[in-house]
Amino acid sequence: MSATAENGRVFREAWIAGVLKHFPGEPKPGYVTPWDQTPEWEREAAAAVYGQVAEFIRVSGGNTGKLTREQKGRFVALCWIAQIHKHFPDPKPSYVADWDDLPEWQRQTDADIFERIEPES
Repeated sequence: MSATAENGRVFREAWIAGVLKHFPGEPKPGYVTPWDQTPEWEREAAAAVYGQVAEFIRVSGGNTGKLTREQKGRFVALCWIAQIHKHFPDPKPSYVADWDDLPEWQRQTDADIFERIEPES
């Protein structure tokens, strides 16, 4: 597996862990689909967002530790929205919802993803 694919897997595993931790009740099966069963576009998007987060951490000189969890989560969410637009010409509004419109479980999961990538960058 390439480094890019491995990064995508790390992103996906962090997403699943966050969903299982923060989602109220039983999550939709698609939220916890294992990497090997994840659609190709989603694998590409996961790897791309991992790369964006890692590069953001790198160019900040490691100072992302000073960001709040909300700021970290917002960055992940915004990068993901850009990937949705890349892969879907006319996405459902819920796929590109702004931070303030995301459910709390998703905000927490996005922050968890950033914090999972942070020590590796």
